[in-house]
Amino acid sequence: MNKFVRLSVIAGLLMAGVGLVNTSFAANESAPVTLAQLPNLTQDPQDATVSERVTARFTRSHYRQFDLNADFSAKIFDRYLNMLDYGHNVLMASDVAQFTDKRATLGEELKTGQLTTPYALFNLAQKRRFERYDYALKVLERPMDFTGNDTIELDRSKAPWPKDRAELDKLWDAKVKYDELNLKLTGKNDQEIRDVLSKRYHFAMKRLTQSNSEDVFQLVMNAFAHEIDPHTNYLSPRSTEQFNTEMSLSLEGIGAVLQGDDDYTVINSMVAGGPAAKSKAIAVGDRIVGVGQIQAGKQTPIVDVIGWRLDDVVALIKGPKGSKVRLQILPAGKNAKNHVITLTREKIRLEDRAVKMTIKNVGAQKVAVMDIPGFYVGLTDDVKVQLQKMAKQNVNSLVIDLRTNGGGALTEAVSLSGLFIPSGPVVQVRDNNGRIRQDSDTDGVVYYKGPLVVLVDRFSASASEIFAAAMQDYGRALIVGEPTFGKGTVQQYRSLNRIYDQMLRPEWPALGSVQYTIQKFYRINGGSTQRKGVTPDILMPTGIESIETGEKFEDNALPWDSINAATYTKLGDMKPFLPELLKDHEARIAKDPEFQYIQQDIAHYKALKDKRNIASLNYAQRDKEDKEDDALRLTRLNERFKREGKKPLKSLDDLPKDYVAPDPYLDEADHIAVDLGSMEKAQADQAAAK
Repeated sequence: MNKFVRLSVIAGLLMAGVGLVNTSFAANESAPVTLAQLPNLTQDPQDATVSERVTARFTRSHYRQFDLNADFSAKIFDRYLNMLDYGHNVLMASDVAQFTDKRATLGEELKTGQLTTPYALFNLAQKRRFERYDYALKVLERPMDFTGNDTIELDRSKAPWPKDRAELDKLWDAKVKYDELNLKLTGKNDQEIRDVLSKRYHFAMKRLTQSNSEDVFQLVMNAFAHEIDPHTNYLSPRSTEQFNTEMSLSLEGIGAVLQGDDDYTVINSMVAGGPAAKSKAIAVGDRIVGVGQIQAGKQTPIVDVIGWRLDDVVALIKGPKGSKVRLQILPAGKNAKNHVITLTREKIRLEDRAVKMTIKNVGAQKVAVMDIPGFYVGLTDDVKVQLQKMAKQNVNSLVIDLRTNGGGALTEAVSLSGLFIPSGPVVQVRDNNGRIRQDSDTDGVVYYKGPLVVLVDRFSASASEIFAAAMQDYGRALIVGEPTFGKGTVQQYRSLNRIYDQMLRPEWPALGSVQYTIQKFYRINGGSTQRKGVTPDILMPTGIESIETGEKFEDNALPWDSINAATYTKLGDMKPFLPELLKDHEARIAKDPEFQYIQQDIAHYKALKDKRNIASLNYAQRDKEDKEDDALRLTRLNERFKREGKKPLKSLDDLPKDYVAPDPYLDEADHIAVDLGSMEKAQADQAAAK
C-alpha cells in the first residue's frame, strides 16, 4: 500500500478508556462553522528542536545511508504533498505551483527546524478542503439521478492536479454522487441520504477547524521518515504515550490496529485471539464506516465516522473490558456492501497469545497442527511442551502454521529453529557499518525429528520469515503456502527527550520519539529476506486480495541484496520429493471445490484488471452487481452445506452467526504433511535396507 496515505496510529490497538464519544465533537456537531474559523497554524516553540533531533538521528543512525540533499528534499516534499491531498481532488495545479521552488529546500528547513513551507502548505490545503465540503453541501441540494453512465475514478493518486475550480467541481460532483449511491444501495431514501451526508460533510468541516500544530508537525516528520523507508516513523507525544501503553503486558479493547486511509478508518492488523480476529467477520483492509454502543442492554444509533480523525474514531471504539461496541464494516473491494457486527471488548494479555496445538486425523494418519500467532517471549518453551504432548499421541507429521504471523522476538525465532536442528547458525544480521553477526542454536539437541511442514502466507513477516528460511535452507522442513511479506529489517525505538530538557525548558511538553531501521536480516544461505521474503517449495493459489501485499510494493523499501553464506550443514533435501508432492497436490486442489472457488475469483479479478479503479454511478448496474455477488456467495454456501449434509439457506440473512468457513490452505497443508511423512519413511526404510 502507498505510504503517502497509510499513516498508522502506531499505538492503534484499541485499549481501555472511558469509551465515550468525544464530547467536544458530539455537543457542537450541528453548529455550522465558517471558513474564518479555520486556524492559521504555526509550529510550537519546541518543534524546531524536535526537528533538529529527528534529522540528526535519521541522517547519522539509520541503516539506509542518505544525504538530505536537494533531490531527497524534493522527494520528501512530494510525499508530504500527497499526504495532504492523496486523491488529487483538493488542491489545484496553481496551488501546487506556488511551492515549486521550495521542493529542493525542504531538507534545510528540517535541519534548522524552521518549517515555514510545510505549515503554509498545510494551511492552504485545509482551506481548499473546507471549500470542497462547502461545495459538496450545495451539490446535495440537487435532485439525485442515478440513471446515467457516469463513473468515478477511485484512486487519483497518479492523476495530475486539477487545473481550475471547474475541474475540481466536476470531481466533487462525482464524489458526492458516489456517496449518495452507496447510501441508496443500503436502502435509504433521498431525504435520509441528504441527512446523513449533510451531517458527514458538516462534521468534516468542523473537524478541519479543530486541527492543531501537532497534526502538521507529525505529518511532515512522517513524510520525512517514510521517505527513508516504510518502517521508520516519528511518534508525537500523544502517540508515544499510546505506544508505551501498548508495550505493557495487557491491553483492553477489540484487538485491532487501525490506520487512516484518505477518509476511511482501515483495519491494518489484528491481534491473534482478540475480539476482532475471533469474530471472523473482519479482515485486514476492511473499513470501519460507523460506530455504535450498547449501553445498559440498549443499542445507541450508529455514528457515521467517514472523514473523521483517526484518533476520534479510536476514542469512540475503545472501552472497558466486557462492554460492547457495534461496528459498521465496509469490506475491502470496489462494490462491497457494509454490515454491522457486535464485539465484546476484552483484556488481551500478550503472554496468553500462546501457541495452540490440534491433532487431526487425515486418512489413517495423525497430523499435529501448531498455530503460532506471534514470536512472543516464551514461545520456544511453549512449543517444547506441545512437542512433549505430541510425542505421546503417535503423531505422524507436524504442520506449523505461521499465517498472519507478523513476527516478534528475534531470539525466539532462533531458539524455535533450534528445536528442529542439532546446532548451527539460524540468521545473519548486518548493521549500517557493514558489521555482520550470526545468531545460532548451540544446544546440540533436536526436540522433533519427524516430517515437518511450515505453512506461510503473504502476512508472515520478520521473525516468521527467519524461521521459515532457516528450515528451508537446512532442508529440515517443506515450506508451503504463499510468498511471505518480505520484511527483512530491524527497527529501534528512541525517545527524543533529553534529561536536561525539563531544567532548561520546563514549559515544554514531552518531545515524542522515533522508530527507525538499524539492521537487516539475511538467511544463512546469504540472501536477504527483504522484499523477496521466502518463496514456498509448494505454492498455493494466491487469493485475489493479495496482489499488492508485501514489502516489495512499498515505493521506498530497502533493496534486496546478499552477503556470504554462513557455514552450515544441510540436514535433508526436499528436492527429490517435490515432483511427486506437487503432482499429488495439484491433483487434490483441482478436485477441491474450495480451491475451485479461489481459482474462479482469481480469474474474475484478472478479467476486471483494467476496470478495478473505475466504479459505476448507475444504480441499476451497481444493484445488479451487488445481487450477483450475493447470489454467488449464497450458491457457494449452499454447495458447501450440501457437502456437509446440512440444510440449504434461503438467504444470506439465515447464515448462523457462529459459522466458520473452511480453511482449504490448512487442509491442503495437512495432506502435504501426510504425503511428506510417507515419502520420508519410505526413504528411511530404503536406506535401512541397504
